[in-house]
Amino acid sequence: MVTRFWLAATPALFVLLWSTGFIGAKYGLPATEPFTFLALRLLIAAGMLALLAWLMGASWPRGPRLIIHITVAGLLVHAGYLGGVFYAIHLGMAAGVVSIIVAVQPLLTAALAGWLLGEQVGLRQWLGLALGALGVMLVVWNRLDGAGSWGAFVAALVALLSITGGTLYQKRFCPDSDIRTAGTIQYLGAGLLLLLLAVGFESMRIEWSGEFLFALAWLVLALSVGAVGLLFVLIRHGAASRVASLFYLAPPVTVLLGYLLFDETLSPAALAGLMVVMIGVLLVNLPQARSAAAAPIAEGCVGSARH
Repeated sequence: MVTRFWLAATPALFVLLWSTGFIGAKYGLPATEPFTFLALRLLIAAGMLALLAWLMGASWPRGPRLIIHITVAGLLVHAGYLGGVFYAIHLGMAAGVVSIIVAVQPLLTAALAGWLLGEQVGLRQWLGLALGALGVMLVVWNRLDGAGSWGAFVAALVALLSITGGTLYQKRFCPDSDIRTAGTIQYLGAGLLLLLLAVGFESMRIEWSGEFLFALAWLVLALSVGAVGLLFVLIRHGAASRVASLFYLAPPVTVLLGYLLFDETLSPAALAGLMVVMIGVLLVNLPQARSAAAAPIAEGCVGSARH
């Protein structure tokens, strides 16, 4: 009973936590550079998860092949996605533009899930995904106040491809890994890569302040530990295309949080976009009959992947 309730509440909790990412970046990123900020965040998160795994007696992955798969997934989801988003904003791209580009991810995931994972995506799901894209554009339309340089576009594109590839790679190769130990490996690998980038391309100066410390603590605890852990739970228990549809809710919820926390005005288009996104996500997540001819999910890191 408790487990069923927990699984039912996980998507809503994930969306709420994930949507605070831009809020945390807004407070913390002005105090330092993006790779420095992310490296510090992920290495602290790796230490916290390692301690948690040790205290709880969690099992560690066995064999170099599994560890490599887990590391690759972490590099995509953490270093690639977060690094791309933060660097795009650092180069001057408006947050709304970044949100639109990254929100294309569910469309790419749905298109590739059938080819790579053997999942079926029906007409209703495609309609829901299209409505989700339309809704996100309505929500952030009045925030298109600048696109930044071509470098910012490339960074946002890297973020889009990374989160798409990370979702599929995690589902394909590492669906049954322990979240505590796998997360430790992923954060450590991504944090070290970002640290190398910071050493090579940034000054690594940090202006320590209350706002920066709050942003760092929030991004570590709520995002790197809380939201990402929930994401892996969702990937393990749901079809990749349906899990990906939850990302459509992040930009609208972020706009709503901005209204509640910073008194930002919601335009009629934004309110309409919120409704369209909700309808789109509902269509994607409605049950669909599985064809007997559909190819089975391929073998993962630890046994076969299961929905």
